[in-house]
Amino acid sequence: MALSTNKVAKVFVHFVRNYSAETTKHYKVVVAGGGSGGLSIGARACRQFGVGNVAIIEPAKVHFYQPMWTLVGGGVKSFSQSGVPTQDILPRGCKPYNQYLQEFDPERNTVTLKNGEKLSYDYLVVALGIQINLNKVEGLEEALKHDKNVCTNYLSEYVVKTFPAIQDFRGGNAIFTFPNTPVKCAGAPQKIMYMAEDYWKKHGVKDKTKIFYNTSLGVIFGIPRYAASLMKVVERKGIILNKRQNLKAVDHAKKTATFDLLDSEKGETQTYHYDFLHVGPPQSGPDVLKNSSVPIVDETGFLDVDKNTCQHVKFPNIFGIGDCTNIPTAKTAAAVAACSGHLFRGIKDMEAGKKPSGTYNGYSSCPLITDYHHCILAEFAFDGQIYETFPLDQSKERRTMYHLKRDVMPQIYWHMFLKGYWNGPGTYRKIMHLGMCC
Repeated sequence: MALSTNKVAKVFVHFVRNYSAETTKHYKVVVAGGGSGGLSIGARACRQFGVGNVAIIEPAKVHFYQPMWTLVGGGVKSFSQSGVPTQDILPRGCKPYNQYLQEFDPERNTVTLKNGEKLSYDYLVVALGIQINLNKVEGLEEALKHDKNVCTNYLSEYVVKTFPAIQDFRGGNAIFTFPNTPVKCAGAPQKIMYMAEDYWKKHGVKDKTKIFYNTSLGVIFGIPRYAASLMKVVERKGIILNKRQNLKAVDHAKKTATFDLLDSEKGETQTYHYDFLHVGPPQSGPDVLKNSSVPIVDETGFLDVDKNTCQHVKFPNIFGIGDCTNIPTAKTAAAVAACSGHLFRGIKDMEAGKKPSGTYNGYSSCPLITDYHHCILAEFAFDGQIYETFPLDQSKERRTMYHLKRDVMPQIYWHMFLKGYWNGPGTYRKIMHLGMCC
């Protein structure tokens, strides 16, 4: 017997409701990205909202402590020390999704995964990091794959090439580059340069070597206090500093690197022969953010958030943390740690019916290793304001700061930061300055 129109309608509604329930899973908090920021916020959210209420989307099977890659490239740490299986450090009680993201739909409070699954949320935290674009430099991918003398500390598959290339170098032109794009850890391209110079000096290669630092910037470092110290390092080490040059192409067959001269009105270039080449590759906001059908990025392609609260400027239940955002500070793990507490406070404020009260001041830090025993610990906030933790001049090269970078910071990262218990050194700074500091 045929079903009545009314019964057919009821069956259809029942099917749609059940189908939607099966294909769209709801969470209190969805965290897009399982890097340092995503795991830290995920851990806090799991403690706050309980088991099953937090989803973390992360396709990578291994989580890397990327600030260690300078030390890996310099031969101080092994590559295996920099990573652990992602599943081993996920917060207890979270629901992991080992998938890539396909689409953001902030108007419907959903995200779509590559496999078609949809997740809905009360709050979304975007922590996707920054995107490395090797294809923006002609010939770079081929050179990294086929030339043992071309390396970069910015990618897991190539950081393992750096120290062998340093060891095998027998003299000639050693070129280190900094790109004309936003970049994570702006000090990384020169830190490995200083370590390489120290290694070559100790092994009798320095006298047969010309070291070039070709940077797209007009300064060696963005904070004048530390730039002055680094210029002394450059002069002492005899490094040739070429400003406003941006790597355009690499020809590994001819062993040449071509740079755009950024201040040239005629669009001129300059080509160098290289015997060793370490590349700081071009970087950008993740494509998945830029390709969202509903705009959630600014004109530069980074997630558009309030710099103090990390809350999206248009969609109040979306927050962003780390390198994928347009927060105007250096893109470092230290910055992620410092803003994580402010971001999560914003979520709790919204749960209580209040506006986010976060007051992130842009704190970031860059331990600038200058050889195998010394480091300048740069600490600063918005507008270059100095925020040094220790009651001494951190613009000087110090052994203590090198050991802090090499031995202490990894322990803080693995055992406190990723578990959501580290908001940066603000409390310790106040103690060390007897409360007379920010």
